[in-house]
Amino acid sequence: MKASSLLAVSSILIVSGCTSITVEPVSNDYSLEHVCIQNNPKVIVDDFVGVVEDRFQYHGITTEFVDFVPESCNYKLTYTALRSWDFVPYLSHAELRLYKNHKKIAYGEYHLDGKGGLDMSKFDSVKEKMTPVIDQMLGKAETN
Repeated sequence: MKASSLLAVSSILIVSGCTSITVEPVSNDYSLEHVCIQNNPKVIVDDFVGVVEDRFQYHGITTEFVDFVPESCNYKLTYTALRSWDFVPYLSHAELRLYKNHKKIAYGEYHLDGKGGLDMSKFDSVKEKMTPVIDQMLGKAETN
């Protein structure tokens, strides 16, 4: 009986991939109007930067995609994103860091534990995965 229970629990854990979101939201003390997004050429996740830019703009924050952040830019966003493969590529991990004058003021992370296992939500779009991370990071999570 113990072996069958262990097998059942193991099967559930394998099938259910687990997503974790970790966020340190930006304080209301900061007035974000414009953010420079520093290019990370190592990121090859389709639509990642576009999704980030669109979501910032949704919240009334303009963005500028730059290779080098000019001194005139008070707020800088850095990012990393990793993809995994299971027939097609999908976003499995992403991190966003928001700085004001070299001081980190916010952080957001999306992580798909175990690369999603057999959970089909691992194939959700970058937008579906990153929208809650960005909203929470900006302190603008929508409530139902």
